[in-house]
Amino acid sequence: MHGDEAVQAIKFGDLLEKGFYAYDPYEFHGPTLNYLTLISARISSAAKLTEASEFTLRIVPVFFGIMLVLLVFLMTDGLGRGAAVFAAILAAISPAMVFYSRYYIHETLLVCFTFGAIICGYRYSQSKSVKWILLTGAFLGLMHATKETCIIAFGSMALALLLTLLVASAFAKATADKRFSTIDSRRESSIRHRVSSIPHFVAGFAAAVMVSGLFYSSFLTNPNGILDSFRTYTTYFGRAGNNSLHIHPWYYYLEILIYSRYGDGPVWSEVVIILLAAVGFIVAMRVKGEAAGRCHLLRFIAFYTLIMTVVYSALPYKTPWCMLGFLHGMILLAGVGAVALLKLPPTKTFGGLARTFVGLLLIVGLASLTWQAYLGSYKFCADSRNPYVYAHPTTDVFGIVRRVEAIAQVCEDGRNITIQVICPQHDYWPLPWYLRSFPNVVWTDVVADNVVSAPLIIASPKIEQELLTKLYQLPPPGKKNLYVPLFDTYTELRPQIELRGYVTKDLWDRFRQQTRTEEFLMKSELTNE
Repeated sequence: MHGDEAVQAIKFGDLLEKGFYAYDPYEFHGPTLNYLTLISARISSAAKLTEASEFTLRIVPVFFGIMLVLLVFLMTDGLGRGAAVFAAILAAISPAMVFYSRYYIHETLLVCFTFGAIICGYRYSQSKSVKWILLTGAFLGLMHATKETCIIAFGSMALALLLTLLVASAFAKATADKRFSTIDSRRESSIRHRVSSIPHFVAGFAAAVMVSGLFYSSFLTNPNGILDSFRTYTTYFGRAGNNSLHIHPWYYYLEILIYSRYGDGPVWSEVVIILLAAVGFIVAMRVKGEAAGRCHLLRFIAFYTLIMTVVYSALPYKTPWCMLGFLHGMILLAGVGAVALLKLPPTKTFGGLARTFVGLLLIVGLASLTWQAYLGSYKFCADSRNPYVYAHPTTDVFGIVRRVEAIAQVCEDGRNITIQVICPQHDYWPLPWYLRSFPNVVWTDVVADNVVSAPLIIASPKIEQELLTKLYQLPPPGKKNLYVPLFDTYTELRPQIELRGYVTKDLWDRFRQQTRTEEFLMKSELTNE
């Protein structure tokens, strides 16, 4: 698991075991991920974090990743049936969408709730039914209760809506001189509709406030959480420009999507989505003679996607999963673009060959995306040659856990063995998740005096000298434990981030003796066979 996944998992463990959640305005993002994970935990009968598995956690973003595929069909009349089908396929096979739909983080939920708000807002614009505006408000509230970056989506939606209305107004003025009386009557009708819609918008806003407030207040048990959900922006605005660890150039996201290759790894590219989205954007800007609702929807999605792409590219703070918001918009436009290309009229020179060629290119592009999605999520799921892998732990984590469990088996205290994990700035994630069944683990970023009482120590090389000084100088004569290395080989937490282990010699001798005994018995069984 990624370190961020493990952090969220431990945070969820407090809710699962103690039955209480309090929003932290400085870390961890919003509460929806935690509360929705309770559903999968209850279904799997997990009452403690030790009874939960990666599946229990990751099935939540997987569910919302699937919903991103299925929800497209609620916009069939707006996108067009062919475009909706193609967009659904792209959402299902996009390597980035697939990869991060398996991550126990908030991003997939945020994208799904955003899409839900857009869909319901569109349905309301077509039907003027209050149920759709209430659902729009509920989704907006869920967005706010999911992640602080929802304000980027809110701003992008508002600006996209404004641009859509301005374009619609420009088109209306262009034809106004032809039908003065009709235009006047329509304008009068439009004013009546706007006045009658005000109570609906108030109801939608109330729904958003209620949904967000329930989550942030921990369902009315922590009212301060509501205020904290707004105070948090002082933290996140500062972090957006000052965290050098995640500062990347403006083209970072586009570089990942267009072309990436690291070392001898495979080529990664979702450029087919970007190219089709560009075609879809042009179609959205040029569309006319269609139903007004469809024109407005396509332009809204086009403007929204463009604004989101620009804003996220301009922000210096970047993590790759943040691109899902505008990538999903590109996928919707790509569906429109694919259908437009397939409907190109035959040319005099090539007849229908151009359309056939486009069809073949689309098939090749879909096959490439599918293959990359497989590679990214299975063969390269924790490999730094995968551009979607970002500060991800190496598989050495499993070796660390196996060695700790083996030492615990020969210890008199068993899993109650005392373990000290010492890493500056608490840089030991995701180990708390993998060592969650050991109740006596001390997690710290400094070498404390009581480290000498721990039979098992895992530490960063940065504090090794200080640690060795404590181990061999503090204890009085005759009470010193002799420590030996825990790992046989170089062990990484993440690429180029080493961890070292130390175990008392008496435990190590018991472990080696048991290992030799097991090897002897195995050889004997093989000989007898």
